[in-house]
Amino acid sequence: MARELIIGTRRIAEDEPAYVIAEIGNNHGGSFDTARMMIQTAAACGAHAAKLQKREIDTLYTKAMLATPYEHEHSFGKTYGQHRKALEFGSREYLACRAVAQTASIDFFATAFDETSADFLLNVGIPAFKVASSGLTDHRLLRHIASLGKPMIVSTGGSDWHDVDAAVDLLTGLGAHFALLHCTAAYPVHDYAELNLMAIVEMRARYPEVVIGWSGHVSGIAMSLLAYAMGARILEQHFTLNRASKGTDHAFSLEPAGLKKLCRDLDRARIATGDGVKRMYPSELRPLSKMRRVETPLGPRVTGEMLHAYH
Repeated sequence: MARELIIGTRRIAEDEPAYVIAEIGNNHGGSFDTARMMIQTAAACGAHAAKLQKREIDTLYTKAMLATPYEHEHSFGKTYGQHRKALEFGSREYLACRAVAQTASIDFFATAFDETSADFLLNVGIPAFKVASSGLTDHRLLRHIASLGKPMIVSTGGSDWHDVDAAVDLLTGLGAHFALLHCTAAYPVHDYAELNLMAIVEMRARYPEVVIGWSGHVSGIAMSLLAYAMGARILEQHFTLNRASKGTDHAFSLEPAGLKKLCRDLDRARIATGDGVKRMYPSELRPLSKMRRVETPLGPRVTGEMLHAYH
């Protein structure tokens, strides 16, 4: 069975372009107008999906945590509860975002942090669910989302092979269609050794029928390109219109120019990979005719014979 995941009308597989997710998360700052612009811009940059995050604030967090003071430069409220609620979209905003995405021809979905949020997103009509790293070991949540019948993209940060194996066994047993993203659950990752991108190679070998990807929490595009070279076929990076904006995730997010370069370079990397057959190309003939020596009666000379043959 080939690695394959279908999201909407898009097929994610080894012989398809990498699937790029622009993780908007909460970088919209609670503003639909900003979210609209971000979705449209992500589509224009070449991303295949734009993603938000959905939480049921009152039941996901304890009352004590919601009441915790949370006043600093990136806060949207005096307490953590006020901060989280200020960033949360409801049905009106999600349906409007979905309409914007449909017009822009980009997939639109979200991370569901709890069962109520998953049901909410199902009613919005999203084509897939994202499960955050925190949900990998939450088997009750995995079971619930799997029961909704949509494709799942599951991050694996903060886990070991035992945790990932258990989630894969569970989802496989439930008949779920899912992909796994290697991830490091630090926001951002400061120690590049903790990226451990070789885990992508091991993950591909360990789960040969599962599409493997990478969720990056680092600035720049280089690590995503390296992840692609190691076999990641879903690339998720945080996205912002301005890294200096208010909010904790903007600093390690890609701005439009970066996202556009990532999408462009991933397309180039796919083409450049080739088939592994060593051959001479027509574009090489002219340069080699000026550099490669051949044997003549007078000894080795650069003769231009290749150049004449080319013409």
